[in-house]
This record gives sequence, structure tokens and C-alpha cells, in this order.
Amino acid sequence: MSQQSPKSSLEVVIDNSDTAEAAAEVLDREIDFTDSGFYENRELSLLKFNSRVLKQAKNHHHPLLERLIFLLIFSSNLDEFYEIRVSGLKKQLDFGRQRPGPDGKYPELILKEIHKIVRGELDEQYRILNEDLLPSLKQENIHFLHRNEWSAEVIEWTKQYFFDEVIPVVSPLGLDPAHPFPRLVNKSLNFILSLDGKDAFGRDSGLAIVPAPRSLPRLIKVPVEIMPEGDNFVFLSSVIHAYVEEFFTGMTVTECHQFRVTRNSDLEMSNVEVEDVASALRGELHSRRFGAATKLEVGKECPEELTNFLLQRFNLSSEELFTLDGPVNLQRLMALIDMVERPDLRFPKFSPGTPALLDENNDIFAAVDKDDQLLLHPFESFIPIIDWVRQAAKDPTVLSIKQTLYRTNESSELVEALADAARNGKEVTVVIELRARFDEEENIKFASILQEAGAVVVYGVMGFKTHAKMLLFVRRVDNTLRRYAHLGTGNYHRKNSLLYTDYSLLTADPALCADVHKVFQQITGMGKKIHPGLIIHAPFHLRKSLVKMIDHEKQMALEGKPARIIAKLNALTDPVIIKTLYAASGAGVKIDLIVRGVCCLKPGIANVSENIRVISVVGRFLEHSRVYHFLNATHQVYCSSADWMERNLSNRIEICFPILRKKLANRIMEEMEIYLAAKRQSWELHADGEYRERASDETRQPDAQSQLLSLLAQSVNPLRN
Repeated sequence: MSQQSPKSSLEVVIDNSDTAEAAAEVLDREIDFTDSGFYENRELSLLKFNSRVLKQAKNHHHPLLERLIFLLIFSSNLDEFYEIRVSGLKKQLDFGRQRPGPDGKYPELILKEIHKIVRGELDEQYRILNEDLLPSLKQENIHFLHRNEWSAEVIEWTKQYFFDEVIPVVSPLGLDPAHPFPRLVNKSLNFILSLDGKDAFGRDSGLAIVPAPRSLPRLIKVPVEIMPEGDNFVFLSSVIHAYVEEFFTGMTVTECHQFRVTRNSDLEMSNVEVEDVASALRGELHSRRFGAATKLEVGKECPEELTNFLLQRFNLSSEELFTLDGPVNLQRLMALIDMVERPDLRFPKFSPGTPALLDENNDIFAAVDKDDQLLLHPFESFIPIIDWVRQAAKDPTVLSIKQTLYRTNESSELVEALADAARNGKEVTVVIELRARFDEEENIKFASILQEAGAVVVYGVMGFKTHAKMLLFVRRVDNTLRRYAHLGTGNYHRKNSLLYTDYSLLTADPALCADVHKVFQQITGMGKKIHPGLIIHAPFHLRKSLVKMIDHEKQMALEGKPARIIAKLNALTDPVIIKTLYAASGAGVKIDLIVRGVCCLKPGIANVSENIRVISVVGRFLEHSRVYHFLNATHQVYCSSADWMERNLSNRIEICFPILRKKLANRIMEEMEIYLAAKRQSWELHADGEYRERASDETRQPDAQSQLLSLLAQSVNPLRN
């Protein structure tokens, strides 16, 4: 019997899509949009985004410590890339389930390309660190002392630190049949040693592992009594290396090298009953620390025999080995930012703006009664949303509060305000998404706090992450019930609201708030598919609606009428959406896409995407807002929690909401035009898949984020109405 060829992921998306009819229509186009040459690989596109982040570390227009932060964000992004994306590709290989994506590439080939690209990027990262950033920091009197630079006083101090702080908490592990190679925690700092001699028991295995204690800082500041001039630091790895023989009395350490392993951190849960989600997740969180290895990093001096030994123990190939010219746990350098008082080396501080109606101590319900309110974070403050929940918790006219929580900050003020509301007798329902990647443990803790306060906590819907950002209040006003809602493009996370760009809409529009109520009912209860009047929600209607609106613009263009699409997204990967955009472009629709990260669409292809422009903005703040504009739609401007990705449109609960007030829609369009016009901190994607900077060194116009700071931040415009 002949073996059927495996379906591509494109075909699977079409088979499983809620828009099979629309997808079939796209497949009938005169151009064969299934051509893999029309699609960029998702993983490789994500690496290109991280490369743009790394370039910020070389940008001398940024303050010095900010450049260091970009360098470390590159490390953090790369870790997550290997923990999630690379581990997923390796899993396909392990289970023999290779399947090409729309780009036609198989996982085995993609992994080879990834390792090659990452090797070059890591070399560049450490070159920037060693040849640019560290010398520049030294000029600013911030020093990282290598062991050969330690004075007698520093040697004495580090030795005392080693005996007082390190030895009591370190467990060196000699390797022999009774002491097999240990299970080392994901991304932990460790040392591999070669030993000469025999220990007290006569053992001479020759190898040992020393795990660096996770409880100790990786960066240690030298006391001012020892070095009064400047800020001086030593690495914990240097301290351990200097005195490592103290762990092995009477033996000689012939080799000592740091290493670090990155593991698969993608949690997998079977379709258990809802009431068991929290306990099942707790068990998965522990296993995350010891998942299959995906990447091994070692110091550049580590000899081949030791690296081969480690590769064998972690079941990795030589392609997955990366030798680094510096600390292997570079991300932990982020601690430096809080250890030096150098505001002159940071971006200037600013105070987010607050519309006068939403200012502190104002009645936010009264402000929203007057008209819808729109905020763009971080240029405008997130505090009014927190204040609104606090106000509602105390307001006797408020009967109920419903909220979704995907990510929120430690010691969340919102969680405490919701708990207060529950203790005050309000009906509080919170949909907490326990499976928000890397925030699972925090979310379990918040769920417990809310439940203890008397709130009803639900964990969404099994198989669908609740990613929508919604907050709903019900008040009794003049003997009638009135609803109010906050809808956002970003999470309820105050700290992130200072770093991520996101829109917040505060509204009392009856139709919009009724839709929010319906979506909450669908999540928390059971019943048939709902049909909101204004909100478009995934996984039921969003892809279908987007395809219809894109097709409508195409039809207008074919009739010779003006047609335009602008979309601001974090990522664009959905093949059905991409093919529909290609068809619209071919009809003459002008399409501008502001895509921060992954973009699988290729602009500028003759007869396919000539009318599509893709730009990516990387700057001081992480671009996170999702905005869609369709010139000929009933509502021209939408904000959303959803990117145009398969997972968002098919496997998540997302909302897309129209901006009903014309002045607010116009404001958003003006801000989108700022992004499209500003060339600094902006890259354009070309048909060859490469991003090129839009600004030359002579470009004097400020970047988009700087312009928005000037327009919206309180430090520039304190009473913006």
C-alpha cells in the first residue's frame, strides 16, 4: 500500500479552520499561493527579530546601560527560543513526525540553520560585550574585575566571601558509579572539573561537578572600604573558580570550566478535568526544570574531552554546543542595573500622562459616563485601571466585577483590589489563565489569594488559553443596572505597562459592554456559540471576520475605489490571513503592516505582494499593541488582544473590539501614521526576507516612540484632555 505524504501545516490549518469556505476560495486564486517561496520560516523570522534587538546594543544613540540591557534581553530571548521553539522542532525529530510548514522547510534543516545563525550571533554578542560595552563601562568607572586584576585586598575579601557565603551552600559532586552525573536545573550555572589524586576514600574518578548556588548573586559588588573609587564588581563564577580546590582537599584541580544547559520548558498537560488543572500544573512546573536539553554553553577554554563528555551526558550534538568568550549566564548581569546609581547612563525618566478626567481621586465611573476614554501605555498611565478596580471595590453601587488575568505583576495591586471587592460583598469572578507561559506559578498563587477572599476563580476552557483582556463592572444607577468595561491589547501588569506599548479603552457603551458580558458568560458557563454584535472573538469568528474585511477591501480596489489596510501586530504567521492579504495586494489594496517580531509574509514579490509594506519597530519600549484598520469596514479601527497567528485565531480565547468614538479612532490612526512615517528605530522587510534599517545616520527626525512620549507623557504635556 502506498504511503500518503504528510500534510503540510498549511493544509492542517485549512482543514481545521473555522473559515474552510474562505480558505477554499483563496486556494482557487489564479496565483498558486501554496508556493513555499511566498512564506518566511517562523523560527528564522523570530531569530531575525532577536538580531534587531542585539543591534540596539551597538546603537551609540542609546545610553550605555540601556545598550547593556538590550544585550541581556537578547540572551533572555534566545533562552526562551531554545526552551520553546527549538525544543518543539527537536520533539518532531524525536518522534519521527517531521512536517514542513508553509515555507516548505523540514525541522531538521531549520535546526541546522538555527544553530549556524545563533553561533554567529553569540560571537557578535560577546564581541560587543568585550570590545565595546565593558571598555565603555570602564571609562564610566564601572569595573568588572578579572582574577588577574585582583589586588591583595580584593583577594583577601573574595576568599573570605567564599568561605562565609559559598562553601556553606555548595555541594560539590565527584563523579563515580555511586555518584552518577546529576540532574542539573535548567539554565543553572555549573562547573566541570578535572581532578588529579585520590580522595579520602581512595576514589580517583578524575571528574567533578560544582553547581553554583542559585541563592547567591552572580554579580558581587566590592565594598567601598576596599575599593573606594567607582563601582567595582566580581563575578560569582570568578570567586568559585579562584578557590575551587578548597572543595577537594589534597587533590589538584587541573581543569575548571563553567557551563550551562538550556532545557525544554514547554509544559504539556493532558485534557484533565478542570478542577484538576491547578494540581496537574504544579506537577508540570517541577518537571520543567529538568526537561530535555536543547543547548549547551561552555567557556571558550573548555577542552574538547570535557565538552564531549557534557554533550554525551545531555544527549546533544556538537551543533548544539556553543563556546562563549565570557560568562555563560550573561542574563544575570541584569542585576547591575539596580546596583549602580547612574541615571546619566539610562534613558531619561518620564511621568506617564493621565487625562484630566482620569486623574487621581477623580470618579472614574463619572469620567467614563461622559465618554469613552483611551490610553496608550506607557506614554499614558496604567494607574487609572488599577484605581478603577480599587474604586469599584469600595463603591456600594457596584454589584459585580469580572476580569480576565493572563499575566500580572508580583504582589499585584489588582489582585489585592479584587480580593478586597470580594471581602466587601461584591460578586467577583476572575478568569485566571494558569497556562500563561513562565507565569504559571505566580498565577496559581493569585488564584489561591482570590479564592480565600471569596472570589469565584475559573481557569478558562481546557484546550483554549484565555488571552482576552477584559474587565467588566455592573453598577446599580438610579435603580437600573449599568455596565462598564475596560478592554485592552495588553496584560493587567503594571510593571509591563511601563515597558510595553498597549491600548486601553474604558467604556460604558451599552452594546459593547453587553458583548463583554456575553463573552464572560461563554467562558465561565456552558452553552452554544454566542454571536456578539460588536466584539469579534476567537476561536469562533475572528479569522472569518478578518478574511471578510480583507476581501472587502480587495473588492473595493477592484471597483476602482480607495482601499487600505493597516495592521499593527506582534506577529503574523497565519497562512489563511497571509494568502488573503496577498490576494488583496494583487487587486491593488495598499497594505501597511507594522509587525514587531515574526512575519511569515514576504512583501514586494512581483504580482503577489507589491502593494504590501512591512516594517518593524524596535526601541526603548516593546511594541505590543494590536491595531487593525480597514478603510471600508463598518468600523474602521479595531484594537485586539490577538496577533494574526494560528494559535491566536484557532486555539485561544481572544477579543477584537471596535473603537466606536470617531475622535478616538482618528487619534489611533494619527498614532499609526507616526509609526509608518518615523524612520529611526525602524526596519523594513524586503522580498529577500532581510530587514534593512529605514534611517540613515543623517536622519534627524525622532523615532516614533520619542514622538509619542513628547505628545502624551505628563512630563511634556501634563494636562492632556
